[in-house]
Amino acid sequence: MKKIIKSFDHWKAWLYLLPAIVLLLIFTGWPIINTIRIAFLEGYDPMKEVGGETFRIGFQNFEKVVTYKRFLECLKTTMILCFTTVPLSTMLALLIAVCLNSIGPLKRFLQTIFFMPYVTNSIAIGMVFAAMFNIVGNASGITTIQNAGIVNNVLQFLTGNKDFYINWINAGSTYTHNIIVMIIYIVWHALPFKILILLGGLQSVNKQYYEAAKVDGTSRFRTFWRITVPLLSPMIAYVVITGFIGGFKEYSSIVGIFGDTMGPAGNAKALNTMVGYIYDALAGQAGRASAAALILFGIILVVTLINLWVSKKKVHY
Repeated sequence: MKKIIKSFDHWKAWLYLLPAIVLLLIFTGWPIINTIRIAFLEGYDPMKEVGGETFRIGFQNFEKVVTYKRFLECLKTTMILCFTTVPLSTMLALLIAVCLNSIGPLKRFLQTIFFMPYVTNSIAIGMVFAAMFNIVGNASGITTIQNAGIVNNVLQFLTGNKDFYINWINAGSTYTHNIIVMIIYIVWHALPFKILILLGGLQSVNKQYYEAAKVDGTSRFRTFWRITVPLLSPMIAYVVITGFIGGFKEYSSIVGIFGDTMGPAGNAKALNTMVGYIYDALAGQAGRASAAALILFGIILVVTLINLWVSKKKVHY
């Protein structure tokens, strides 16, 4: 009788999960399989496929992607953004989390303030950042400055030079200045989630470690480096891995600041990323888009495996 009841409960659990499993198979499983299939079909056209035309299997889509100049530029931009923002945001989040954990009054209030960007739409935040870095000139461009923007106003105050300004995102701005703006924005937007994870880890650390270090007269820096960081290493590894995965999929932040041109006026697609390239290729080049998506997946997989390998050696559980 007990075996029958257990068997019934087992099937009842699967019955409850069935709607979610069906939806996952339709909207996640099948698109993944179809993307892999299309990536290897040369000259693929969905309308021709509906008409019954068949396509030769090969690696032509991958060859076209990796030899296309724009793709390499997208890969470079993605790599720069990913490998600069992830370490910077992780280190800043760790320092802020440690500071928040040591604050008594207003602790909850400050946690809420730091978490607010995480629940705010990234496009809306990008528009705010664009307004901060934007320069307002006359009708002919920015040759005559009417408003240098909030960021430039701060720089003018710090330098004491009222005529000093930097063309961050407007027409004629350099790739370096564009990248700096994007790094600032992405780091700022990535901080809340990482702070939340690391702060949760800090609050679960046994206080006896810190009390023993205090009795031994250990300096704060040594306590931080020898106690806090090792005990938080699982959380740090988690935010680093998820940070790299998110970094390689960067797209909406650039759209928020530069719009769908993905670059300053007169230099469209200058800051296009891997995901942006995939979106662009979807319009009439589904095979290339699918191949680029698989290449991006492979890069993310390799970086994730490297992070996991490093974590096994450095993380203390």
